[in-house]
Amino acid sequence: MIIRKLFKFENAHVVRGCSTQRCRASIHGHSYKVEVLFESKYLDRGQMVYDFGLMKQGMKEMIDSFDHAVAIWSGDDPEYIEAMKEHSNRWVLLPVSPSCEQFSRVIFLMIDKLLQSTLMINGERGVKLYSIIVHETDTGYAQAFDEDAYSEWMGIIDLDQIEFSYEVRQGWSDPMLWEKILTGALFTNPDTV
Repeated sequence: MIIRKLFKFENAHVVRGCSTQRCRASIHGHSYKVEVLFESKYLDRGQMVYDFGLMKQGMKEMIDSFDHAVAIWSGDDPEYIEAMKEHSNRWVLLPVSPSCEQFSRVIFLMIDKLLQSTLMINGERGVKLYSIIVHETDTGYAQAFDEDAYSEWMGIIDLDQIEFSYEVRQGWSDPMLWEKILTGALFTNPDTV
């Protein structure tokens, strides 16, 4: 069975090297919708694959990190990077261009890493991240699966190279959340949300 939870965020970016002149040459924004799809052959004690309420914890916080922020590619012009950091309190520095395709891969890796470090206590079994769908517009989206997120052909994404601004980190329930995810710290689902 596959379940889906929808999240939303507003974000600005520039996608260097793309075909569309406006997109590659000007900072612009989108109202993103992110679909997180989980799969399992089992149901928990509540007869659910995974309680949607549990997704409102660290998973929501990670996706919300991009809300009202500027997504910056670390390979962009250094002066542009510094200007974005200087003039925006909320920014995320990515090791890949912030295209819709790369957003879907990055978010897949972030959620997958968190899910793998989560101790489930309500009888959940075999819960896996099936895919991430990132809608950049009403008519365009990218969908990443495991083989896309971890693809050498598309380029390995090093999560250690993702940097969140101070303002973004202060919005988390734990400002060290990202470091804990990266190091594989154990997260235990609460019994009640």
